[in-house]
Amino acid sequence: MSSGTEPGPELAAALHRLRSTLARMRAELELAQSDLQGPPVERVLGDLGEALGYLGEVESAALAIVPVLVLDDDERLGELTARGLRRLGYEAESAGRLRALRPREVVVFDLSLSDSLDSAGLAAIRAARPIVVTGATDPGSRALADELDASDYLVKPVELEGLAAAIKRRSSAR
Repeated sequence: MSSGTEPGPELAAALHRLRSTLARMRAELELAQSDLQGPPVERVLGDLGEALGYLGEVESAALAIVPVLVLDDDERLGELTARGLRRLGYEAESAGRLRALRPREVVVFDLSLSDSLDSAGLAAIRAARPIVVTGATDPGSRALADELDASDYLVKPVELEGLAAAIKRRSSAR
């Protein structure tokens, strides 16, 4: 599978982190085996979770898979949205609170959550240039979306195809 090009720095870094984590897991298991002890299950499970995260980064970089975080105050609606996006091929997850964002992650942000964010959270959302979804159509909500440097402003109920088109626009703008 030689394409004649070098992998990008993001892919190379993710592959290195993945290899390092897997090597650490192997060493833990070999050490436990040589000591005739059971493996340190919690540590190995933690390493496995970390490795799977890095594998996701590798897949995203190599296969151009778009990671999407759906932030919605209605957890059920957020999960339904993420599930629909997964059926369309996105690596989507939902949450009711902001977490650390992954590289190139597109954020679908329910504007009602902005009141729950501190200044660091607002800065992270602003840096992500989110796709804002909201039931509000008033000028104040649009102004808040502008303050968040939103890449799109969609009014609920949002059709999945319209959201996917906004995600595609957002991910290609990077």
